[in-house]
Amino acid sequence: MNQSKLNRAFLILLLAFGVFLAGSYALIYTLKPDNSHSSVNQVPMAPPSGGDFKLTAPNGEVALSDFKGRVVFVYFGYTFCPDICPTNLAQLSMAYRQLSPEQKQNLQILFVSVDPERDTPQRLQEYVDYFDADMIGLTGSAQQIAEIAQRYGVVYQKVEGDVENYAVDHSAFTYVIAPNGELKEQLPHASEPQQFIDALNRYSL
Repeated sequence: MNQSKLNRAFLILLLAFGVFLAGSYALIYTLKPDNSHSSVNQVPMAPPSGGDFKLTAPNGEVALSDFKGRVVFVYFGYTFCPDICPTNLAQLSMAYRQLSPEQKQNLQILFVSVDPERDTPQRLQEYVDYFDADMIGLTGSAQQIAEIAQRYGVVYQKVEGDVENYAVDHSAFTYVIAPNGELKEQLPHASEPQQFIDALNRYSL
């Protein structure tokens, strides 16, 4: 084999190895547990069961069942979230501002914190009030949040870092609860405002 053919064979081998490395890196990056975007739309292995829950708001305890007869959108996130939560809540807010007074009466939006260490009821309410969509911010003990998250198929994990300035990776679905309290569907991260409106109309009494 002459030198030209050897060089060509070596180049092909090098390219193949590069493709293999790139593919391996992509797979590892996708599965890496602390990748802040890997769990955004991660679908749970089993369908979530949902169900009633009771957590703490600034004015006391609030239960999902308090809103029986209304459609409820439930979103799990945290107030220190740099981009995922603000994006989704902004879309929800845009949808809310397009609703008629009657539609607004038929809807309640709940924001459940996955960072109970830092998210006090007061801080949560100040945060959700910014989006002007009549949201209620809810928190509880770490055990309460974990139990509810499991039933709703919510994936979240604290990223190790500074004691106070840490991140929490989390899935970012909006859970749609029918007026009878049944979990009906989960809308993906950054759904368009019309998708939220359509979901409200699907389940309104």
